[in-house]
Amino acid sequence: MNLKITGLHLEVTPALRDYVEEKLDRVVRHVDNVIDTSVTLSVDKLVQKAEVNVHLAGKDIHVEATDSDMYAAIDALIDKLDRQVIKHKEKLSEHRVAAPQPAAEE
Repeated sequence: MNLKITGLHLEVTPALRDYVEEKLDRVVRHVDNVIDTSVTLSVDKLVQKAEVNVHLAGKDIHVEATDSDMYAAIDALIDKLDRQVIKHKEKLSEHRVAAPQPAAEE
């Protein structure tokens, strides 16, 4: 998985980078086919905003969250992303229904 973390009007400190990587590990556990992940952290006046674009095999997921604290925004972002990844994984597994059983001959 390629991970890119950028900051707009914000310096991405090593502590912030480690926090994002630690939280993203939770999402990666649910799905194996993560190709690329791009995280953007930004500050606009008093609003802290976190966005993520996750490129999966066959699907792109975009999630954003805002809060007054950057760590809280990252937590909300990861929760939303986790729900969407699980939903996508469930849709994939629903399409793989077992083949119909042949009728028993009497």
